[in-house]
Amino acid sequence: YFCILPTSTVYCAGQTYRGKADEVGQVTAFLRERGVSRLALVVASSIGADLAMAFLVQSDIPCEYVYFDGGQFARIGKATRRILTPFLYFAIKSVYRTGGKSLKKILWCDDEAIKPYFIAAGRALTYKNLRRQLADSLEDKPFPSLPDELLRHTFFAFGSAEDHYKYRDVVMAAYPAGHFPVFRGYNHMQYQIRDPEGFAKMLTSVMTENALPPLPMCEETEGTKAP
Repeated sequence: YFCILPTSTVYCAGQTYRGKADEVGQVTAFLRERGVSRLALVVASSIGADLAMAFLVQSDIPCEYVYFDGGQFARIGKATRRILTPFLYFAIKSVYRTGGKSLKKILWCDDEAIKPYFIAAGRALTYKNLRRQLADSLEDKPFPSLPDELLRHTFFAFGSAEDHYKYRDVVMAAYPAGHFPVFRGYNHMQYQIRDPEGFAKMLTSVMTENALPPLPMCEETEGTKAP
């Protein structure tokens, strides 16, 4: 498989965030220009899940499998998102300004392997771009409709110890045909951060078996597996 890792305009120096539709359009154009007519898998974590969902709905490039790892599926009112913007901005900026020393204040771990990504994000971030992103992200609207066939190939994974776990029941109600694995005792994105090779092998199993391989820390709650 070829792996393409698009980065949100919000975290790219010198670029302007114009909205999710524009982000989706940029990624779609990039793929089309390189002859990509379908995707085997889309993977998204945290707030990236919100943008990935927009891609699945708006892009004309079909996708066979989807894996959300600790997706940020909060539905937040407009006023609250405005209030959150400066706090989030200063938190991310502080990671850059402290050389990664403040990372653990906003994430459960501060592993050296991930520090460079957060430092780079903090360096490039502008308040205007973050404000624009939060203006059309995590909106207090119903979840978009996805075809049942795609949902049967879609995994909404959460760690039982992560804050985003609280969204699981709402997502299950919105997409009952999906898979909902739980990583018991794991925190946000812990498996992919601490064991990227194992995480990659797991994603291969998703694409070849439409199932996760046997993992001692993972389970699917009865009644939530896709038919």
